[in-house]
Amino acid sequence: MPYRLFSLEEVADYLHLTPAAVHGLLKDGAIPAEKRGDRYVFAKREIDAWASQRILGLPRRSLSDYHQQSTSQTRTLLPHVAILADLIEPGFIEPALRAKTKASVLQDMTALADRTGRVCDARELLASLQAREALCSTGLPGGLALLHPRHHQPYMFESSFLAVGRTVQAIHFGAPDGQPTHLFVLVCCQDDRLHLHTLARLCLIVQQTAALDRLRTAPDAAAMHAELLAAEAEVLAAAPPASRRSAGI
Repeated sequence: MPYRLFSLEEVADYLHLTPAAVHGLLKDGAIPAEKRGDRYVFAKREIDAWASQRILGLPRRSLSDYHQQSTSQTRTLLPHVAILADLIEPGFIEPALRAKTKASVLQDMTALADRTGRVCDARELLASLQAREALCSTGLPGGLALLHPRHHQPYMFESSFLAVGRTVQAIHFGAPDGQPTHLFVLVCCQDDRLHLHTLARLCLIVQQTAALDRLRTAPDAAAMHAELLAAEAEVLAAAPPASRRSAGI
């Protein structure tokens, strides 16, 4: 239900935050909300976009805390704590994208996603990716971009998946460190909570492992696939035991 409105308590639960933490964000004007009478309401479409961007910029400790909390929320969506094996296959990886511009990367990654057979409307996906990048680049420091649609509608995909592309030539994609980007992961999830959890998992892999270096030098799609699964296993092995709800995102 993309047009759903959350109450303060509901949005706190959705984002793995305490109500007090949401109050703090409201006080700082740091979370999208609308005041109706004496209460605040939160549009799900706006919250999803806000949360996606916030996850991409979380420092390591906050990201780890959020990831612990979101892990339990996705157990009913995927059967294993390790999620990448359920989301990506070697055939969903292109190690030699020929794109030379930001626009052509989005086009090529959409075409790669369409070849998986899980995209319902490739034109709609491309438009949503373009709308998301118009808000703010999904490029991260270190040469990776985590592409995802502006809004996550269940009907956009037959099932959730990831597509990975590695460009032959580095592309200036708007990463905060000002460096070019070689690696692109397209996150296509039917469920919003799975989407946020997958973003957190991928960001942890970037922060805690040498996966980016290994992905740049892997000889083919099969090797890149193996490196992704190995990096996820490394992150999960290092994760602390699940704890009580923390500050969330």
